[in-house]
Amino acid sequence: MRATWRRSLQLRVVTITLVTSSLLVGGFAYLIADKISSILLGNAETDVRLRLSSGSDYAAKQLSLYSQAQEAQLQETIDGTVNYLAGGDPQQTSGVVVGIIADKSGIIKPRFSPDVQVGPLISRELRASVAAGNIASQIRTGGLAGQPKTKYLVYGSPVPTQFDGGVELYYLVPLTRQDATARDARATVVATGVALVLLLGLLAALVTRLVVSPVRVAARTAQRLSAGLLDQRMVVSGEDDLALLAASFNQMATNLQRQILRLEEMSRLQRRFTSDVSHELRTPLTTVRMAADLIFAERDEFDPAVARSAELLQAELDRFEELLTDLLEISRFDAGFAVLDAEPTDLVPVVHRVVDRLAGLAERIGVPIELALPDAPVIAEVDPRRVERVLRNLVGNAVEHGEGKPVRIALGQDETAVAITVRDHGVGLKPGEEKLVFNRFWRADPSRARQTGGTGLGLSISLEDARLHGGWLEAWGAPRQGAQFRLTLPARAGDRLTTSPLRLVPADAILPFGGPRAGGLLAIGPGPGGALAVGPAPGAGDRAEVGS
Repeated sequence: MRATWRRSLQLRVVTITLVTSSLLVGGFAYLIADKISSILLGNAETDVRLRLSSGSDYAAKQLSLYSQAQEAQLQETIDGTVNYLAGGDPQQTSGVVVGIIADKSGIIKPRFSPDVQVGPLISRELRASVAAGNIASQIRTGGLAGQPKTKYLVYGSPVPTQFDGGVELYYLVPLTRQDATARDARATVVATGVALVLLLGLLAALVTRLVVSPVRVAARTAQRLSAGLLDQRMVVSGEDDLALLAASFNQMATNLQRQILRLEEMSRLQRRFTSDVSHELRTPLTTVRMAADLIFAERDEFDPAVARSAELLQAELDRFEELLTDLLEISRFDAGFAVLDAEPTDLVPVVHRVVDRLAGLAERIGVPIELALPDAPVIAEVDPRRVERVLRNLVGNAVEHGEGKPVRIALGQDETAVAITVRDHGVGLKPGEEKLVFNRFWRADPSRARQTGGTGLGLSISLEDARLHGGWLEAWGAPRQGAQFRLTLPARAGDRLTTSPLRLVPADAILPFGGPRAGGLLAIGPGPGGALAVGPAPGAGDRAEVGS
């Protein structure tokens, strides 16, 4: 539901419209219903007050004809007065109850018409207020003569007489009709409000659909364009703002298609040029190599200066051949012709072969190489030639930049992946250099002489080899703390990596602020769709979080 809420603009607009309109309509409905109830109650009170006033005057005139000593005639007069005020019918069914109470006189009995027990409906507070000479009212709920409980408006007023203790006149008016009217009004208001809210929601959905539909079409068209379908366009209809958006989008897509095609053509020509030049240089290089080999074999018979020139020529020809080989390999990657020959391989002997091959260089520079390899075989479905080339590049760079300090190689595995880390303690990487370390022909210090005579394409080719395996090639570095590279490959060819058996940030790294990740840190590997992905690298066992 949260994902649907985040993705659907139409759902958010309709929901917000429904909630807001429901609150507003509900508030107005409450005010209207309350106002109607107040008006109905006010009308009932006005009617009762008028009847109470006229009834009080009539009762006062009738009772003024008798003295308190004429008990029998007085009681009959009170009974007749109550019946008259009640409408003349003791059994009247209007529900209005009229009563006279003069119990403090000691000779007059309370009389109500119709003759029912109204004690629960006339409270002590109301009687006390009336006895004090006030006209008072209350709303009480109760049942009379076995009838269901009903809400009554109870009014009381003193009757001016010469009798001791005073005479009180009460009207009990049922509010059944007013309550029914109020309920009908509330139901009507609620039904109208619900219909209005639904209408507003439908209107919001329609309006939002008119706006969102072109945006969704633009999003789908953009997705197709990003997938490589450069001929996709939006349909332009009308002359409004949405039509202008569609026209502008189509113009942008046309310009992008033109630029992409131009760049693709330039890239194709560049790759073709690199491949052609590399192949064309093979023939003269072979001839030069044959001549140089003859001169190098006879260098002992030459003068020392000529012999030294022959040795330099031989070394530079070796480096030139390596450069041509790397250029051809890069051109195969660029053209998409690189093929992975994966087979079950024990990586422990692969690491030993790389170390043995670079042992002479490490001894000459004075950099010891330390190994942390498991005793058991580490089997993975990889291309051994490409993995050995990656390790040769990583270990060679570590030895060259090790500053005479040990280089440590570690190998680890879990159920889904294998990983190799190469750690040096040289100058390290400055902030920002981790983004450039895999670029072609990039060097951290251009003035630094190469000890191994590399071509500047080693890490670029290593990155492509890792991507071809579906693996990660990640780098960490910090100034004066050295650097560490981690190669993570799936144990089975074609599997998707989620974690790495070895941590990228070394355990001996000094991190600022005590944070778990710091320094120059870069993770490079295959992103969605196989595209190159570069981003901050994870710590121990974490998956590389990458961005395209």
